[in-house]
Amino acid sequence: MRRGTIPGSSGHVRPMRLLGDRGLSAPCEEVTEFDGALAGLVEDLFATMYAHGGVGLAANQIGVPLRVFVYDCPDDEDRRHLGHLVNPRLVAAEGITVRGPEGCLSVPGIEAGTPRFDEAVVEGFTMDGAAVRVSGTGFFARCLQHECDHLEGGLYLDHLTGLRRRRALRAARRAPWAVAG
Repeated sequence: MRRGTIPGSSGHVRPMRLLGDRGLSAPCEEVTEFDGALAGLVEDLFATMYAHGGVGLAANQIGVPLRVFVYDCPDDEDRRHLGHLVNPRLVAAEGITVRGPEGCLSVPGIEAGTPRFDEAVVEGFTMDGAAVRVSGTGFFARCLQHECDHLEGGLYLDHLTGLRRRRALRAARRAPWAVAG
């Protein structure tokens, strides 16, 4: 096998930003240079996502405020979707709304039933600058919406209401990783 054929194999695991970090609540900036630094960021995102056992990871979750995310996520038919998106835009989120379990690497150990559309379409670019359109259904659609939310400065917790929201936020305040203050 050639070096670098496995996403993240040449990347470095970076520290994860956790709930309360200001970088998670700020919208990310557009990528303007499609160069080796961007390719390195994509590799680091994959390496970090795999190290933490995730199915998606946005750049701001590792402290880089750029519109980039990676994914290695199954859909509801257990088909694997593997890739990355640069400057992604959620162009369609439709179908039925499904409340399903959702978690986040920046809110470790806390899941909540979160409403998401069952279909999503995202347009963006590859790290080489080629235009790409990614469509997903089921769990993969949930992943695409989740990662796009991150790039806008949002978390899945923002979609929760009532008792679900109160329970998730209480659990986050009590978590061993919680930021004091």
